[in-house]
Amino acid sequence: MPPRMGRSDLSNINNWQEGRRRATQPMGKTFRRLWRYLGRERKLLLLALLLMFASSACALVGPKLSGLAIDAIGLKSGETDFDAVLYYAGLMAALYALSSLLSFLENKVSLILSRRVTYQLRKDVFNHLMTLPVRYFDERQTGDILSVISYDIDTVNLSLSTDVIQIVTSIFTVVFSLVMMLTILPQLVLVFCVTVPLSVLFTRFITKKVRPLFRRRSQKLGEMNGYVEEMIQGQKTTRAYGREAQVIDGFRAKNRAATAATVRANAMGSTTGSGMGFINNLSLTLVSVFGGLLYFAGAAKLGDISAFVQYSRKFTGPINEVGNIIGDLQSAFAAAERVFALLDEPSEPADAPDAPALDHVRGEVSLQNVNFSYDPKIPVIRDLSLHAEPGSLIAIVGPTGAGKTTIINLLMRFYDAQAGRILIDGSEIRSVTRESLRGAFTMVLQDTWLFGGTIFENIAYGKENVTMEEVTAAAKAAGIHDFIRRLPQGYDTVISGDGTGISKGQKQMLTIARAMLIRNKMLILDEATSNVDTQTERRIQKAMRELMKDRTCFVIAHRLSTIRHADQIIVMENGSVVEQGKHEELIAKKGVYARLYRSQFESY
Repeated sequence: MPPRMGRSDLSNINNWQEGRRRATQPMGKTFRRLWRYLGRERKLLLLALLLMFASSACALVGPKLSGLAIDAIGLKSGETDFDAVLYYAGLMAALYALSSLLSFLENKVSLILSRRVTYQLRKDVFNHLMTLPVRYFDERQTGDILSVISYDIDTVNLSLSTDVIQIVTSIFTVVFSLVMMLTILPQLVLVFCVTVPLSVLFTRFITKKVRPLFRRRSQKLGEMNGYVEEMIQGQKTTRAYGREAQVIDGFRAKNRAATAATVRANAMGSTTGSGMGFINNLSLTLVSVFGGLLYFAGAAKLGDISAFVQYSRKFTGPINEVGNIIGDLQSAFAAAERVFALLDEPSEPADAPDAPALDHVRGEVSLQNVNFSYDPKIPVIRDLSLHAEPGSLIAIVGPTGAGKTTIINLLMRFYDAQAGRILIDGSEIRSVTRESLRGAFTMVLQDTWLFGGTIFENIAYGKENVTMEEVTAAAKAAGIHDFIRRLPQGYDTVISGDGTGISKGQKQMLTIARAMLIRNKMLILDEATSNVDTQTERRIQKAMRELMKDRTCFVIAHRLSTIRHADQIIVMENGSVVEQGKHEELIAKKGVYARLYRSQFESY
């Protein structure tokens, strides 16, 4: 887990939500990308379509059989062919039962299809997240990213499992019904020359209105989720400062905005169904009126009119259904836009094709005239140069915002310098593979990170095939062994991902033990002992000095008393190195370091 930028570093970065709005895609492009995911499951898709066609065909024969049964009753002649009526009625019942069975199977297949597509989509999103640069996560709320992975993909899944197959079914039903109506009473089909264009124009109008509303709904829900995630993480601070009322007010505003956006989107989406219902009822009215006139004129049989009316309902019904699901589709496309916007985020630049791995690392580190800024308007590092011999301990100190953590970001290539060079053992870090570069470092950050699992697994996280003896030795060196031994299951005790039930200091000591287990040639400690007491810190420092012989260590320290024995102390101020040397030399200069050192001890 890399060190994060401070909010001051991000103050002038363009609003990421604007970037997302710029990333919206035309609906056709979004649908084609979703269709490519469906295409990966061709066999299931083909099976679902075949079942759908068979089910719809069985159901669509019914009106024709119904018309034949009515004509067999013989209303005009007074003679009823009971055998024919029973035959057509029985055949209708059998076909409708078969249609229901096939429809059930098609729904099962569609559900499996949608789940597989959702699995692949969520897998692609998560895998892509692992390739994104650190800047992406620094600029976005965690809750909003989680909203894309959970809510937005689930919204797409709901549409895939119902709406897509429903639309294909509707198209088949409309075409089949139209053909049957043309064979029964073609003159009545003229009614739809008025109502169908009216339906198309109305749907296009509503679609243009609805899509931005659903896009805004997804955005507002993401903002609300991000706020909730942030407030839950900081709930102890909230209570300590008595800010519960303000947090509740903040959530109320986010919730109100999300609710308002949802209501507006759903309200506008619901007008589609009601509007289409009116148009379809209008077409049914016209069919009934003109059909009755044809019957009384002797130009049509009652069975034909009955069959035509039923086919007209099946013809307009799917159009009405499409109108009803327009809102769902707009919601799905808005969600898909956010998913694909994440997938379109550029990954970390690939290593050069001929980039060698950084191996046989000695630990010589050199920064030469390095310049860097998170925002072009706000320089963070200016013309920074420093040199670390293999096995040396380099302490980096300075006031908040001086650029200390930024140096770590540059060493690990979480960010790349805009000017200057960084070399390890004489190799420019941009010329070697990132994996080998980052694998040459071990990091312990101020923000501890543990995962749900046993204490043994957490300590052994960064190294494979670790023995209990190795883990125990690392825990002893970190000063956490006695605490672990007192736990109910010792090293097999399971802890939660956030380390509930363990103090901050104990969590930090576990991460230090994890770092001690890995024998890399370079070590980074970013305020690594800020959550432990002074006595424990001294014990850890002593143990670490013994265990880290022949390692190049970069220590960002707040307590200057802990780095008095550093081989070199780098004093930073406003992004530049203002002093450099050993503790005694810097104290003698009576400069920035001496002032910082004196201010710490005067505060006690």
